Amino acid sequence: MAQAPLFLVADGMGGHQAGDRASMMVVREFQALLGRSVLTIDDVGFALAHARAAVEAIAHDGSAGAGTTLSGVAIAEVDGSGYWLAMNIGDSRTYRYAHRALEQISVDHSVVQELIDAGELGASEARHDRRRNIITRAIGAGSTGEADFWMIPAAAGDRILICSDGLSSEVDDQELSEMLAIFEDPQAAAERLVARALELGGRDNVTAVVVDAIHVSARSSGANAGGFDDIDSDTRPRAEAMGGMQ
Repeated sequence: MAQAPLFLVADGMGGHQAGDRASMMVVREFQALLGRSVLTIDDVGFALAHARAAVEAIAHDGSAGAGTTLSGVAIAEVDGSGYWLAMNIGDSRTYRYAHRALEQISVDHSVVQELIDAGELGASEARHDRRRNIITRAIGAGSTGEADFWMIPAAAGDRILICSDGLSSEVDDQELSEMLAIFEDPQAAAERLVARALELGGRDNVTAVVVDAIHVSARSSGANAGGFDDIDSDTRPRAEAMGGMQ
């Protein structure tokens, strides 16, 4: 999903059909928020609760184990200033590229991330650990884990990258940063990132959403006045980037 005020990636799990249904249900619930100028954490939390209920419902309809990750940003406003309201559950990721530096905003909900946090595994080792695909939170799939949220002041020139683990597991942070710097157009950046993941042997679903904040203004008017005057974005899932090839 890449339409203001929401930019999200939902990566399904539990088998191809079940995962597709789960991610589709989540996107459908969030579509009700499209068209608003700004969102609040309550808006997002409400949609997330409905999404979880919808995914859990399909588990009783022949899609046992259906679940999905969710990561991304919403456009928000605090005291008239524009913010990124970032959210994450699972191991899809949200990054911000600003001032020639790449920052991972989200924290993976995964077994290897817990081992990294405990000092039992290095980040470089985690990329090749056999447990790297085991996640500890999801929407559905029997998980009751909650999403994490961050409020981040936005600035003109911010570039947000949201991606499935099919991208982040293949392309390291250094190369992500280089490509986000090289390709000025968000569509070109998203396409190249997906292509690079596939070149490196990516076999999982690869999805990338690139969002640029062209102009961010501070305003003192009411809650309906967005702090973002212009947003440019593009999303490139694997099937589209590869001309329909699965």
